[in-house]
Amino acid sequence: MKKFFKYFVFLVLAIIVIAAGGFIYVKTALPNVGPAPQLHVQLTTANIQRGQYLVTSVVGCFDCHSPRDPSRLTFPVYADSLGAGGLKFGHEFGLPGSFFSPNITPYALSKYTDGELFKVITTGETRNGKPLFPIMPYLTYGTLDKEDIYAIIAYLRTLKPVVKDNIPEATRDFPVSILVNTMPHPAAFTKRPNEADTVAYGKYLVAFAGCADCHTPQDDKGQPIPGKDFAGGNPFHMYTGGVVRTANITPDKETGIGYWSKAQFFAAIHKYDAKPLPQIDTNKFNTIMPYATFSKMSDRDLSAVYAYLKTLKPVSNNVVKFTPN
Repeated sequence: MKKFFKYFVFLVLAIIVIAAGGFIYVKTALPNVGPAPQLHVQLTTANIQRGQYLVTSVVGCFDCHSPRDPSRLTFPVYADSLGAGGLKFGHEFGLPGSFFSPNITPYALSKYTDGELFKVITTGETRNGKPLFPIMPYLTYGTLDKEDIYAIIAYLRTLKPVVKDNIPEATRDFPVSILVNTMPHPAAFTKRPNEADTVAYGKYLVAFAGCADCHTPQDDKGQPIPGKDFAGGNPFHMYTGGVVRTANITPDKETGIGYWSKAQFFAAIHKYDAKPLPQIDTNKFNTIMPYATFSKMSDRDLSAVYAYLKTLKPVSNNVVKFTPN
């Protein structure tokens, strides 16, 4: 009995030592995706124009990195503060903590070399070796065409600097406060598909736009539910009250977009183009869908997105669009 107790104590101590060693390694040695590349992005007209199109029409950088008017339909960004950062993403969006978007105007980005900026966008590790939580979709950006990332950097360098300091540091719930160090990942770039391959090009645009991030339902650990890709239902607690849920954008004929024509798809994307956007009373329907961004996409690109969505597996998921408090 004494020998058993002795072995048991040794086993417990060994487990504690291994766990402590793992904790120290994760907290001190990670993330480690390698050094930033030696990179100088050319501020050519073509680069800047491509970057502007991606940022303002596809990727929607300003939708997360700008203050937004919480009283109006679609929570439009304030035009005089584009890229200033400070928007909060917290428990109300089902996230494990509180995260605040950084300033991405030249006022803040002047601290970054092009290589350091490229690295943080595509791997999630900052110039100071800190990890980003993947609400910033670097895991996706690191799988796209590096030329498009160069273009985004070129355009961001041309923005009007907006002086905004004192953006709060992120707070992360346990165990994400530890696991976040393991999340940054080396990039594995691909080439942008030929636009003539409409479905492949549409898939590329859908990835860049992050459609799956909002339209794929997640479990209580924030992981996509297998077999529910693009089926909608993710809940978002609105600043104006109530809960809105993302739409099912699979080609299911009863609960998705299976019966939608391309014209109907275009109309849905453009339905809030009218200005000014109306004010929303407390606890009335609102949406965080970035209509203002996606409605600027070219007809060619929207057609490609539509073509790709039509190839998805239909998933039956009847979504209740909005529930008041």
